[in-house]
Amino acid sequence: MYNNFLAYIQQLELIAFFSGYPLVYATIFFIADNRRFKNNFITHTVQLLPLAYALVGSLFLGFLLKKLYPDYSVENIKHAIQQPYLVVWGLLSILFWVPALSKKKIWSLLHGLVFFLVIVKDMFFQLTAQTDNDIVKNDMKVYLSSIILNLGALIITGLISFFYTRRKKLLMP
Repeated sequence: MYNNFLAYIQQLELIAFFSGYPLVYATIFFIADNRRFKNNFITHTVQLLPLAYALVGSLFLGFLLKKLYPDYSVENIKHAIQQPYLVVWGLLSILFWVPALSKKKIWSLLHGLVFFLVIVKDMFFQLTAQTDNDIVKNDMKVYLSSIILNLGALIITGLISFFYTRRKKLLMP
């Protein structure tokens, strides 16, 4: 029971960081594809999506390091990480800082869909009456916070990009 509870908590942590990205991605692409909203700002925002996802992955790495502090031994890591494949998959989002990977925006979407499928799995188990309602309620509350986190990361990435390009233009003769 104790290990299942820890695995569930870790699953909620992963949902909190990564599952909201596909909805943010789809919303930005929908807005960018609409003719009324087409402008340079939206086009630039689409380019920043993988970088915002990499920022969320970096925040997840910081969260894991804080959680493991002060004992970074292999035994403590084995004990603390209940779902190692999902955690490693989440940490791979840091690779979207690499420009070659961030150019392929669809890869970041596919990466985030894995965590969205965890929510879909919980909903499926709810429909087949194998779990109680609290699991889906918890998933939806954490999913909302994930959407907010991913939107915040996109806004922060956009602000950094704006100030960087503005500074670059001011320094150019």
